[in-house]
Amino acid sequence: MTPPSRHITLKDLARELGVSTASVSNAFNRPDQLSPRLRERILSEAQRLGYQGPDARARTLRTGRSRIIAVVLAETLTYSLNDAVSSELLTGIAEVLDDHGHTLLLLSGRQPGSRQTSGTASMADGFIVYGLMPSAMLLNELPSQRPLVAVDFNIDGQPMVHIDNEPASHDIACHALATPPRRIGVLTLRLTETPCNGRVTEEQPWLTAERTITRARLDGFHRAFAEHGIDPASVPVWNIEENTHDVCAPVIASILDLPDDERPDLLLCMSDRIALTALTLAEQRGLRVPEDLRLTGFDGIAEGQYRAPRLTTIRQDSVEKGRVAARMILGLEAPRAQLLRTELIVGDSCP
Repeated sequence: MTPPSRHITLKDLARELGVSTASVSNAFNRPDQLSPRLRERILSEAQRLGYQGPDARARTLRTGRSRIIAVVLAETLTYSLNDAVSSELLTGIAEVLDDHGHTLLLLSGRQPGSRQTSGTASMADGFIVYGLMPSAMLLNELPSQRPLVAVDFNIDGQPMVHIDNEPASHDIACHALATPPRRIGVLTLRLTETPCNGRVTEEQPWLTAERTITRARLDGFHRAFAEHGIDPASVPVWNIEENTHDVCAPVIASILDLPDDERPDLLLCMSDRIALTALTLAEQRGLRVPEDLRLTGFDGIAEGQYRAPRLTTIRQDSVEKGRVAARMILGLEAPRAQLLRTELIVGDSCP
């Protein structure tokens, strides 16, 4: 049967089925309140009549809650869905929201601020903000009365979820320095206040550890350098603006193409994607890993552990990080600062 052209309401569907409007609402929002047979009957009839489900705006006006949780991402949606770390975090968030009947709304912090709070976004029951700290303007446009959880950066007075970035970076650097290198290079991710895809100079101001995890990781490296008698200021730093192969490759190529007496034989990379790009480009140039070049990563993504030589890295549980943030935003656990532990994985790239 062709669905009628007029708009079908919840009341119309309830009347057609001879059930209460509460039963129809439960079929879409609280399936545990109905028998499977009744829910299937309601959903089948809804599909036949072209009814799409209870209107979110109307539900918000009626109950004051939309059962929508918005995740504000530091990067574009395309990047965030393709990046292994952010994708795992979103998986953890979605898992908890699914289990408790909530909907996930994704927003990009790179969109104009006025778009963040328009339409459905303004109805979100809470916000999880992930990644490089967004502008104050964006944060101010989020409804102040709604709960907010920050992930991987700090907002004063708000609960947050972090991993132990500084100690983890210290540990992996100490492991690498146990075999003294001739020359060290550090590859960071989003370290500088202004965009920089290349060697960092003294004139470029750095972001603080409160705004970016990169600074905390660099602090861990520097602590390890000092403990091993290496002046941190003597170690060159290259910054990468986006954690993708295409953006990493030109910077890493410029390092690997240095003369033999200038090229680092140890690269401490702040992500597995950076380390994997360095590994690929080194192999293309006939450099042996780890004999000619040792590499460390950070994140513990699956690709780095399946490839040969296997990456030495820090594994973080990004799925659990997402679960923790989601449980806090739903009030399933107390909102507070949480620090998750990581694990050093010793692979073949830096044994």
